[in-house]
Amino acid sequence: MTDANVHHTINYIEMPSSDIEATKAFYSAAFGWTFQDWGPDYVSFAGAGVEGGFEHDPDGRQPSTDGALVILYSKDLAASESAVTSAGGTISRSAFSFPGGRRFHFLDPSGNELAVWSED
Repeated sequence: MTDANVHHTINYIEMPSSDIEATKAFYSAAFGWTFQDWGPDYVSFAGAGVEGGFEHDPDGRQPSTDGALVILYSKDLAASESAVTSAGGTISRSAFSFPGGRRFHFLDPSGNELAVWSED
């Protein structure tokens, strides 16, 4: 068993994509993630702290703001927010404080909502 395969832990995150190339360009520019193509409709990502992928399936799951919220960590929240908007993301909830930190929410080019947080 490798460290990535631990019983009952989150092992992989998969999100829908309306445009695989735009998704790769956004996450690469905003967060430095790298990608492995698995055909025209699927790409896996690395460099996010957990492995995952994006799938383009017009008849399958669709991007959402109502599902589970994936939250990324940042050492510099303002720089991350700037990187998200510069890469083509849309801020869906401006930075706000909560006990222990601050975070903002954003929509990727497909419409998936994620968040980025930083410690106080």
